[in-house]
Amino acid sequence: MTNPLPIPPVTLGAINMEAEDPQALAAFWAEVTGGTPAVSGDHVYMPAAHDGGFAMFFQPMTGPRPDRAASHLDLTVPWGSRVATVDRLLDRGATHLWDVLEEYEHVQWTTLADPEGNAFCVAEHPPVAGH
Repeated sequence: MTNPLPIPPVTLGAINMEAEDPQALAAFWAEVTGGTPAVSGDHVYMPAAHDGGFAMFFQPMTGPRPDRAASHLDLTVPWGSRVATVDRLLDRGATHLWDVLEEYEHVQWTTLADPEGNAFCVAEHPPVAGH
């Protein structure tokens, strides 16, 4: 079946996360993204900090945390800034999990966990010749 209507652009509205402490986790992610959290009761919304960024919404846990995450965030930083970014996030409460530095020529990344154990990656892509 074909769709005769054009597909409108799809953008990322927000990342939604459950948290044991939504305000504390929002504060950590504000350090990651540069966003400014806004508390409303036991929920926290943080709009995107800049064009091309993403918003985040934090809410209280509704059940036990799964043993394994089915997805995680891959964040991209400019080439040459991954190490400094990782060091900054470690200073603010992230935990280092592992690095992938030589397996792929088009990307290097470090996998971290936020203060509640949610894994995320900080990646950098080397410049492409001619671009």
